Amino acid sequence: MPSGVHPTALIDPGARLDESVCVGAYAIVGAGVEIGAGTWIGPHAVINGPTRIGRDNRIFQFVSLGEMPQDKKYAGEPTRLEIGDRNTIREFCTFNRGTAQDVGVTRLGDDNWIMAYVHLAHDCQVGDHTIFANNAQLAGHVQVGDWAILGGFTVVHQFVRIGAHCITGMGAILLQDVPPFVTASGNPAAPHGINGEGLRRRGYSAETIASIKRAYKTLYRSGLKLDAAIAAIAAEAQQGDLAPLAALADFLAAPGRGIIR
Repeated sequence: MPSGVHPTALIDPGARLDESVCVGAYAIVGAGVEIGAGTWIGPHAVINGPTRIGRDNRIFQFVSLGEMPQDKKYAGEPTRLEIGDRNTIREFCTFNRGTAQDVGVTRLGDDNWIMAYVHLAHDCQVGDHTIFANNAQLAGHVQVGDWAILGGFTVVHQFVRIGAHCITGMGAILLQDVPPFVTASGNPAAPHGINGEGLRRRGYSAETIASIKRAYKTLYRSGLKLDAAIAAIAAEAQQGDLAPLAALADFLAAPGRGIIR
């Protein structure tokens, strides 16, 4: 038993914790849970398995991680939750395991900042460096790209894809996919330009940001049908060797729920 475990915490013999893990008072860690070095678990947290948590995470009090999915089709299959490294997960967050009807795993990547009362439903796939403000809620099978920011009380419909570097306003209702780099707000959410300030903070050049802005205008203001807009964006990406535009074109061409308009 790691020396940092409070004497009132309940750790199942089937759990595997690195010796450097700290577990707060009255926390419960169930069978099939693996927790990596340097991770801190707050008091009254409940973590059930199968769940794998990486290194140097800070998981605050009253969270519920790795509980069975809220899906009527779930019949006890051995699905799991995977959390990467250096994440902050604040109070009252709920992350559910996956389902056999999808990939069987709910994933949160590395270096994410997850504020209070956030819900990740079954089979969600969240990348790295994201920020979810208080009460952001993801239904099942949602995909979120790297560096995305969800404003407080953002609600996301099942199977929606949120592209990298997106940002949503407070209370946004996402019923369709949000392309990479787009700012979205409203109920239902609509596009409101690109996340230019976020791109500048992440080191994107002025030239690249201008190209992304042109691609946004091609997508939303040119009057082109979606297939033609995708082709135009892909052609510009090839001419300038711009990986962000190629990523945008690939996102738009992939199957989804349609994009916000």
